[in-house]
Amino acid sequence: MLIEHPFDNSYAFVLTKGKTHYRTDDRGKTWRAFTLPVSPALVGRPLSFHSDPKKYGYILYQGTKCEPSLPWESNCHDETYYTKDAFSNDPKLLLSETSRCQFAHSSKDFKHDAHDDLIYCVAFDSVSSDGIHALSASRLFSSTDFFESDRRVEDLGIGKNARGVVALAIVSKFAVVALRDLAPGNDGEMLLYVSVDTKTWAKAQFPHASSAKLRENAYTVVESTTHSLAVDVILQDQSTIGTLFVSNSNGTFFIESLKDTNRNEIGYVDYENLYGIEGVGLANIVSNAKEVESRRENKKLQSRITFDDGRTWSRLRPPSTDSDGHRIDCNPSDDDCSLHLHSVTLPHNFGRIFSSPAPGLVMGVGSIGDYLLPYEECDTFLSANAGVDWKMIRQDAHKYEFGDSGSIMVVINDEEPTDEIRYSTNFGKTWLKYNFGIKVRARILTTIPDSTSQKFIIFGQIGRKDQQQDKGRYVSLFIDFADTRTRECQPDDFEDWYARSNNHDCVMGHKQWYKRRKADANCYVGHKFSDPVEHEDNCPCADEDYECDYNFIRQGEQCVPAGPEPIPPGVCSSTDIDQTFMGSSGFRRIPGNTCDRERGKKKDDPIEKPCSQAQPQEGKVIHQTFEFSHTIAQYAYFKNSKTILVRLTDHTVWQSSNEGYTWQQVLADKNQRFVAFYHHAFSNDRAYLITDTSKYWYTTDTGKNWYPLDAPLPANIFGLQVLHFHPLKSDYLIWSEAFYTLDNGRSWERIDEYMRNCAWARDSELLIDPNQILCESYKIKEGNQRYFGMDNPLELVGGTDFYSQTTKLFDHVVGFAKFSEFLIVAEYQTASQSLDLQVSLDGRTFATGLFPPTLRLDQHAYTILESSTKSVFLHVTLSEPPNPWWGDILKSNSNGTYFGVSVDYVNRNENGYVDFEKMIGIDGIALINVISNAHEAPLSGRKELQTRITHNDGGTWKPITPPKVDSLGNKYECDRTSCALQIHGFTERYDARATYSTPSVPGLLMAVGNVGEKLAPYTESDTFLSRDGGFTWEEVHKDAHLWEFGDSGSVLIMVNDEDATDHVMFSTDEGLHWREYRFTDEKVRVKAIVTVPSDTSRRFILMGSYPRAPAAAVAIHIDFTALTSRQCILNPDDPNHDDFELWSPSEERQEQCLFGRQTLYHRRRREANCVVGQLERNKAQVIHNCECTPADFECEFNYRRNAEGECVLGEGLAPRPDDDSCRGDEEFWYERTAYRLMSYSSCEGGNRLDQGTAHRCPGLKGHGFFFWFFVLVIPFAFTALIGYWYYRRSGLARGTIRLPGSDGSRSYSESGPLATLASVPWFLIGLGGIAWEWASSRVGSITTGFRARRGYRHVPVDEDAQILRFEDEE
Repeated sequence: MLIEHPFDNSYAFVLTKGKTHYRTDDRGKTWRAFTLPVSPALVGRPLSFHSDPKKYGYILYQGTKCEPSLPWESNCHDETYYTKDAFSNDPKLLLSETSRCQFAHSSKDFKHDAHDDLIYCVAFDSVSSDGIHALSASRLFSSTDFFESDRRVEDLGIGKNARGVVALAIVSKFAVVALRDLAPGNDGEMLLYVSVDTKTWAKAQFPHASSAKLRENAYTVVESTTHSLAVDVILQDQSTIGTLFVSNSNGTFFIESLKDTNRNEIGYVDYENLYGIEGVGLANIVSNAKEVESRRENKKLQSRITFDDGRTWSRLRPPSTDSDGHRIDCNPSDDDCSLHLHSVTLPHNFGRIFSSPAPGLVMGVGSIGDYLLPYEECDTFLSANAGVDWKMIRQDAHKYEFGDSGSIMVVINDEEPTDEIRYSTNFGKTWLKYNFGIKVRARILTTIPDSTSQKFIIFGQIGRKDQQQDKGRYVSLFIDFADTRTRECQPDDFEDWYARSNNHDCVMGHKQWYKRRKADANCYVGHKFSDPVEHEDNCPCADEDYECDYNFIRQGEQCVPAGPEPIPPGVCSSTDIDQTFMGSSGFRRIPGNTCDRERGKKKDDPIEKPCSQAQPQEGKVIHQTFEFSHTIAQYAYFKNSKTILVRLTDHTVWQSSNEGYTWQQVLADKNQRFVAFYHHAFSNDRAYLITDTSKYWYTTDTGKNWYPLDAPLPANIFGLQVLHFHPLKSDYLIWSEAFYTLDNGRSWERIDEYMRNCAWARDSELLIDPNQILCESYKIKEGNQRYFGMDNPLELVGGTDFYSQTTKLFDHVVGFAKFSEFLIVAEYQTASQSLDLQVSLDGRTFATGLFPPTLRLDQHAYTILESSTKSVFLHVTLSEPPNPWWGDILKSNSNGTYFGVSVDYVNRNENGYVDFEKMIGIDGIALINVISNAHEAPLSGRKELQTRITHNDGGTWKPITPPKVDSLGNKYECDRTSCALQIHGFTERYDARATYSTPSVPGLLMAVGNVGEKLAPYTESDTFLSRDGGFTWEEVHKDAHLWEFGDSGSVLIMVNDEDATDHVMFSTDEGLHWREYRFTDEKVRVKAIVTVPSDTSRRFILMGSYPRAPAAAVAIHIDFTALTSRQCILNPDDPNHDDFELWSPSEERQEQCLFGRQTLYHRRRREANCVVGQLERNKAQVIHNCECTPADFECEFNYRRNAEGECVLGEGLAPRPDDDSCRGDEEFWYERTAYRLMSYSSCEGGNRLDQGTAHRCPGLKGHGFFFWFFVLVIPFAFTALIGYWYYRRSGLARGTIRLPGSDGSRSYSESGPLATLASVPWFLIGLGGIAWEWASSRVGSITTGFRARRGYRHVPVDEDAQILRFEDEE
């Protein structure tokens, strides 16, 4: 291996496979040997150099040390050594168990004031006896004294979670560390942390598109500039197509630059910056990416060029004539007539592909047309102005090289043997021929790396027919052009050559130019080993020279404050309310930008601001009020963002990028009427604004920029969801019911006609064909679709390869729903006028869901509720008008095929909402409201509700034990055993996204209710809180309140929900004490409290209206950030000295386990007054599995619980037959009982209620001769066939419906913030959409049309919870 010293071109090193290596310090004139303790490691670059010319001898060497462990094997690990004199003396051991070490000063562009000898090492924090380490042991270490006494672990700003480090690189001015996300449940995503100063590290934030997830070996940090870091990311697994992302100036925030970039299997990307020319780069894209990924077609590559550092890309405009002066076969003005060049993935020479240090000269091999042709069918092209214009210089593919700073260009045929070269001394205007007398097949054409020499070397191979006797077949040719020109160039022979095109002449605030020899000057440049000198002319400062200042966020063309602006102490006094301060304009010049402020824009000049916009003193609460002209129709946050969108009833959309601190109307100058907006379900940075025309607007950067596109037709009029999103490909969309796009709407393809609903078959957990589309398609495709009835049935059709190959799955369906791993179809049976439930795991094979015979689905509606615990909850409507609405909740087995009754008489409303809600964060806890007067209600028309809670996933339901005293310390009037806590449920909510609980605080719930025998009216209710998952409750305040959780529970906020108010109540100890904050002089009727969906912020928005103006809205931003600045501390190794506690739902109660296991959760101590923020907390810890108890069992199919809580066989029903099959090495099989073990339980031993009489499984003993004979002579093919059949039969094969009891392994999910929260009718709610518009047009404004029953927090709607219903024509 030959390695040149990158900072001293006199030095080079040759490393051998052994321990003896060689060094030159005079450019190869002499070589001297040196010996190292170990052989080189099998890595790309075993040597790392110091960039300081005074420390040229500082070199790090990575080698592999092996020690015998057994006679036939060794244990090996890498070690790093260092030298300060370029190996003149023996090196010293730096660190053992390393995988990469590098000087912090190893790039001229990475400028910082760190210690001169700072070294980073990726190494393991433990010693392995066998050379194998756990990835979690890999850390980033640093030292300033070669690890003699200074040895630090870099925590990257994330503390002890900085484990799993995979790679370290210093690219341009950026230090980049890649580590594997070791959080439980992570699928191998990589995280990048970046530093530009060696002091602070920041996580690189990619657009939250699923395609931007980093996976090991699936991303490449490509050649980057000093302005930004460039990373190419694979779109999907097993693909060689990527997406190029470029960062901001500090390498932390990335935007998509170029889609469908071409890569090869080993990670090389067709992307190269032109040497010495800032902002100019060439890349290749795959124009037929869809066909390559779906049908494995051959790639059709197209070339693109950027002149502005990746902000925009354009095609390469071809020359109009070929090298012989003939016109080319296409029109260069047409897009399908472009120049395309072979690039990095197919190199045909050493060194850079296109350019060299010769300023502005670019060569390449390519073709003209719609896409790039194979190399052997290509020609050779040249650009003398950095890619702006091109000319064909030779037909056929040639190797090429530059010499004498570009004054000599040499090419040699690369398709067949040749005995001549062509060369040019006037930048390719004319070409001369030189015959060297022997035909060779050129393999290498090279010169010195800086292209300043007039000497070239050709390495080639002689064909057999041309080989001379006693001569070898491999030759090297030395070609010297020194005698072609005898005069050295003088100053008059040079001209000023400006880089880049006229449209992009300024980059980073300056124009770039070089002194370049004139094309027709007959002289040589000389100055060997000297790089061309760059010159810069500063440009007047323009908009692109500025970026958002710290604490500011980009929103369109503006930079808005992220919150109150930090100011020095004493600048603003607390007494003078009119005082001002000079604050940031929101902009700053990009670091390193040299633009001239005096001649241009001064966007970073400080501006005068009122002190009310300054950061308050610690302990203070502040607020800002913003009034809207109309009521609010829709609002939602971007997930994992501080940006919220609000749509008003006047069809305008407003946006705040700082949690409601400031507001801006979106596209105010475009005169658009917006009827809905959608957030992308799987890509957190994307949203879509739907207009009342066929135009829509989209963002890919959380609203910083909005772009228009044309939809194939206006939004549908049927009240259906307009957009459907793909879980893997962010650009894959389905519009309404008829069109799909693979490029985010730039082009649309029709699916079919007369469709009611289409969606991607693939879902986040439904892992089936990603290119399959499911559609509800009308059988008779004629007439007006608005008036179709049951006589024109809806068929369910599955179309693979983007609906190009269709299969009818069902003849008549009511609808289908996807969630968790299930695809559920409601099939209509015409003969019985009833519904069958069909369940699938692969979108092709279905099994019919079986219900108790007494409960056929001949009702008109059912609602799919939830499935986060490997079972499906289903509400079946049993009573409907003229009687009150209610029904039963059924629960399935683990594969959704057998349903049993979990609880009767569960309340629902006319819109399909059900009083059912699962707790977020702790599986198996749910609350419902049941009808206690089910027999009298049909006569009286009044429902009396009672609340029930389950802690074993619906196995049993119990009343809620009430608190002993109220918030004033008084006993409740209702003190009988029939008294319980009753709470208002999902059917009464102002916002369907609201929940009792929060994902950020395990066990915490809040609700509005009363203590009594039945649920009291909302205005007669009070506010309650539970900290232990609903086992015990306390009343926290009289009257009904809205509430919200902030900063993982460190701040709770409440506001009166019975009348207009001027204050909020807040608590920093989870409800033990409450304080009041007054936010207005004029009372406001608050409708909702909104915060970021993760509940990790201390900022809230109160949305409501003034009683004097109910037709308008007001948004009040309340900021509790300054209450305390102390950061919470989590130290699992010393839990007695941190701010967190390990809490279990089993505390203070008899049942120690949930789902057969005891689980501990980290949560903030109630009395700890500190900020949790983004502090990473450990996931739930399963301490141990418990013995089985009755709580781990539910009733078997056809059984239900009686008044005593026992499972009894339903009247007239028969038990399921026994399953006498034996699996694996089981010794017994058991008769069925009235019970089955919950699929989510992990209990072991104990009282197994599900096991009846035991029967021994058949064994191998007692078998005679014929048994063994047939066992031994069965062919292997039959053995394999039977094995495959058993694999399918056992349910292990993906796509089969697992039979009860066949699931031998269990996996446990954490109910996250997007676990199914409650029942949501699909036709009413869909992340805010046409459904909202359709519903509000019928029931009035969403702000005023809902009943005044609030008190619920707000998170995104779970699209999986859906109601499927049909209406009988009769």
